[in-house]
Amino acid sequence: MFIQSNTSKTSGSGVVSSDLLDSINGKRTAKTKEEEALSQDRFLTMLTTQLKNQDPLNPMDNAEMTSQLAQISTVDGLKKVNSTLESMLGSFQQNETMQAAAMVGRGVLVAGKGLQLYEGQALGGVDLSKPADKVVVTIRDPQGHDVRRIDLGDMEAGSHVFTWDGKTDAGEAAAAGNYTVSVSATQGDAKVDAAALQLGTVSSVVRGAKNIEIEVGRLGTFSMSDIKRILS
Repeated sequence: MFIQSNTSKTSGSGVVSSDLLDSINGKRTAKTKEEEALSQDRFLTMLTTQLKNQDPLNPMDNAEMTSQLAQISTVDGLKKVNSTLESMLGSFQQNETMQAAAMVGRGVLVAGKGLQLYEGQALGGVDLSKPADKVVVTIRDPQGHDVRRIDLGDMEAGSHVFTWDGKTDAGEAAAAGNYTVSVSATQGDAKVDAAALQLGTVSSVVRGAKNIEIEVGRLGTFSMSDIKRILS
């Protein structure tokens, strides 16, 4: 017995509102908690009235009545689940904000090909999709000329840090400034997907409508999942 909202009469009980019927049939409406509780009370009153006034020769089907009771019970249960999930999400977002705020001023590695040489030292990273038995980093100057080729050997999957002492392949000191990096990796004869990671410093944290955004200086804005490694 699925009650239709456009024919809203019951035997001996008067007119049933469309809001009540929507509640019985599982439709979501924007109500306060008091209104929702009242709708459920009205549903039970209406059902009791139907049972009292039903035709003895054509009684209400037990399966249909059970189905309607199950519908209102399910709707009430889902509301409680949604309320719990919203509370958990709020707590998660708050914790994520606190964790992100603690990163301000810390060095992080994000996707990028830049490498800055300062006082004879530079730090970068590589990110591997799979383990590799040979990983090679090639450093180039602003003109695109190869300056240094560093064999990092074998590495596991994931993010890794490497350092450059500022020396060229010829053993000379390279000029301070900005360089670029490319990464190649293999496992046996098979190529492994590899990406260069760039060092930056977290300058601020922005809490957006849906997620937390991390501003990494001049490198731009990243999500928490974009941060491949946090340096101590």
